[in-house]
Amino acid sequence: MNDKELYKIDVEEIIRSKVGSNFKYIPSFVVTWLRKLLHEDDNNYLITVLAKDKVGKEWLDECLSFLKMENEVRGLDALPDNSEGKYYTFVSNHPMGGIDGVALGSILCHKYDSRIKYLVNDVLMNLHGLAPLCVPINKTGSQSRDFPKMVDAAFGSDNNILMFPAGLCSRKMPDGSIRDLQWTKTFIVKSVKYHRDIIPIHFSGHNSDKFYNIANWSKKLGLKFNLAMLFLVDEMYKNVGQKFTVTFGQPIPWQTFDSSKTSLEWAQIVKEKVYELDK
Repeated sequence: MNDKELYKIDVEEIIRSKVGSNFKYIPSFVVTWLRKLLHEDDNNYLITVLAKDKVGKEWLDECLSFLKMENEVRGLDALPDNSEGKYYTFVSNHPMGGIDGVALGSILCHKYDSRIKYLVNDVLMNLHGLAPLCVPINKTGSQSRDFPKMVDAAFGSDNNILMFPAGLCSRKMPDGSIRDLQWTKTFIVKSVKYHRDIIPIHFSGHNSDKFYNIANWSKKLGLKFNLAMLFLVDEMYKNVGQKFTVTFGQPIPWQTFDSSKTSLEWAQIVKEKVYELDK
């Protein structure tokens, strides 16, 4: 693969594509600040040099090595394999919004011989090394009509599914705890439909107070743009060299999720089970 085929982060070009002719009114120091905030040089070095010829599991492993990330994994050895043709839905809290996804993908790829698919924002398909593991989801773009079919295809495939049902990364609660917002019900509905047991995962870690303050103020001000997302890359680099604990729970049989509760209620119950793994 040559450099021209590799997606590179170009902050200036991204801004130009969004604002068009108004780009001339944006001060150069703003572009410089955004390049630094988004770690343009660091990420392009990873994408086009270190991980240039890697895809899937190897690409994820290179990312973890680059970030000097260490994980203490609990409960993984006790999990069933796919030898009987049975595949699982893995659901996790999302404390950091990026590095946790990379780590879990790597762990599960090694356990299940890369038979893992993420349900992710379609923007991540630009990362050549991650794309083979992704099912691109865009509920609001031109792809929105195909969204239900793509989800069904993923759950009906011979792959394990990894999801972060909150959609967004965790937020700081009024009591100071770091927790996901409400989980969506898709993983319950589709796991029942395709007879997939659900395996809960708890991932330790958190972002900075600065990140949570930005997220909270964005909500209070009613901003339509998720400003906090702009800082997620910088948060990832703040966690370079850190150690995290990843805890896998026991599979929950799909038959558990009966009509005694709504799918949304079941989703919150599984969410609570995830946080119980941290006790």
